[in-house]
Amino acid sequence: MTTQDFGSIDTRCVQGGYRPGNGEPRQIPIVQSTTFRYESADAMGKLFDLEASGYFYSRLQNPTTDTVAAKIAQLEGGSAAMLTSSGQAANFLAVFNLATAGDHVIVSTSIYGGTFNLFNVTMRKMGIDFTFIDPDCTDDEFRAAFRPNTKCVFGETIANPSLVVLDIERFARIAHENGVPLIVDNTFATPVKCRPFEWGADIVTHSTTKYIDGHGATVGGCIVDAGRFDWSAHADKFPGLCEPDPSYHGITYVERFGLGGAYIVKATAQLMRDFGVTQSPQSAFVLNLGLESLHLRMQRHCDNGLAVARYLKNHPKIEWVRYPGLEGDPYYDLACKYLPEGSCGVISFGIAGGREAANTFMEGLKIAAIETHVADARTCCLHPASTTHRQLTDEQLKECGISPSLVRFSCGIEASADLIADIEAALAAV
Repeated sequence: MTTQDFGSIDTRCVQGGYRPGNGEPRQIPIVQSTTFRYESADAMGKLFDLEASGYFYSRLQNPTTDTVAAKIAQLEGGSAAMLTSSGQAANFLAVFNLATAGDHVIVSTSIYGGTFNLFNVTMRKMGIDFTFIDPDCTDDEFRAAFRPNTKCVFGETIANPSLVVLDIERFARIAHENGVPLIVDNTFATPVKCRPFEWGADIVTHSTTKYIDGHGATVGGCIVDAGRFDWSAHADKFPGLCEPDPSYHGITYVERFGLGGAYIVKATAQLMRDFGVTQSPQSAFVLNLGLESLHLRMQRHCDNGLAVARYLKNHPKIEWVRYPGLEGDPYYDLACKYLPEGSCGVISFGIAGGREAANTFMEGLKIAAIETHVADARTCCLHPASTTHRQLTDEQLKECGISPSLVRFSCGIEASADLIADIEAALAAV
């Protein structure tokens, strides 16, 4: 089995990460095994010491999951990657690989609610402090958030569900001024529409459950390292990478694996070993099937998203529309810079009449399904005030930045005319 890189993102989606040799399977094999046999304890011992390449236990590494991770690394332009059991696990490991008790992290306020809770509640219990900043703050306000113990900055390319577009280049520049890396969750854009490493980001995460899988078939996540951040230049900030690891035979990751491998090897040998948030080989195989059509699907998602957004913008029963690819959107200029070929298929909008009107609209939809899911081949939608945030009053919703009338509409890959007709019929009942 050999790997090969390709210049075109389209070809990388189809053939990246795996190139079979003579007589080998054309599709990536599913190595559904927990363990691997060796002829001697010494041979296996070299694997445990990270002195040889190979597999000994699928909680740490598996040929199938490694192959799919290599494809995503090629798509993002990174040096190394690892799969995880979910997007939440990817974001947790990505940050925890750098920040531990007593450390500090800066985060954009415009992120997925589950990630916000992970940072603001769960990881605070682990002794890590977080400062949340407005992604549109001034450079001076951003710089003022840094502390001597700040270890990284985190944001989302396109925020879920606010659809704020992160100014990646600016965030990366200021993070680097302060000697820390920028982590970007690239779930909504995918590497087909934006590659944050090209704008200075250092680490990328994904909830592969969304567009990368694209079929609602398997939950998963991924972490990709650009392999460029110089950990050794800031060794005092990153002792976990630059000093011997007492939990793994005293290995110093940067010395042994260089800038291109240290971060992912540490996340695998140390964190995946201890937390076990592993992607199964079967799920990785399903994920790869989604990757093979990602470049085709993303264009259809974006075309449908823009068509629906333009229709909604001119509808008298719609109070507001948020879609970064829509002319006049507050983030249109940033979308033109970072997402010139399209952003995503997700739209947020408000229906005149508030919570009751939104409920009536949702119940009238026939093609779009009411789901907690998003970024799928099939169109789905959600009214947070009636579902995920139903315990909150209208006043409390507004404090969270969610309008009682907000609908999150995720365009699938159906015909845009059919989606618009479905929306039109549902709005007629409002």
